Amino acid sequence: MKRAVIASAGLLLCACASTVTGSPVVDQPGAAPSSSGRPIPGPPPGAPADEQPGVVPTTGATPAACEVEDPPPVGVTASVDDPEAPTVTVALPNGWSTSAGDDDVGARLAGPDGESATVTIERTSLDPGEAFQRYADDALEASAVSSISVLPGALCGFSGQKLLGSWAEPPQQAVTFGDRIAHIPARASNYLVAVHVEAPARGAFDPLTSPLLADFAIVIP
Repeated sequence: MKRAVIASAGLLLCACASTVTGSPVVDQPGAAPSSSGRPIPGPPPGAPADEQPGVVPTTGATPAACEVEDPPPVGVTASVDDPEAPTVTVALPNGWSTSAGDDDVGARLAGPDGESATVTIERTSLDPGEAFQRYADDALEASAVSSISVLPGALCGFSGQKLLGSWAEPPQQAVTFGDRIAHIPARASNYLVAVHVEAPARGAFDPLTSPLLADFAIVIP
């Protein structure tokens, strides 16, 4: 059985089974137990999608750019081979390196002590609440023993969330991870942007304090 528990800070989702699965730029200013086939529940039945944490109304014309108030000293601009897709610039933490991605992955980052990150920019036909629910479901399904806390994380007027979680199958390869996701309505299509950062659970890594989960700059062509 998979279950969702509403926590005061957002949604807390748990899934358990009985057996224990770019280039750098500087200051871009514009720039629970048992298994079941039952889906992970999100908001209460019949609740509108905007009751998902971080879903906000999108009104008026889509801005061409979303700037962050305090841009990182060094950033990584991620883009994909889609002329309509937004580009995003995320922080490059000290001691990290970066490389180009492929397909929907706009950038890959590697840090110390087994830490790593990816930036994905994926076209979606789903509205924000549905897209966020699918993303959380996929994260839970990535391991037989997993948990996720979902926090609101709206960004520049766009719907967004922060996910904090762990994968613990197999136990000796347990992972702690965090995600910053945003639903971006571009000119003709919608896109789900996701910054995913993870590290071995045995270390002192705390995704909530990672610069990669901070606000990031967005440019819409």
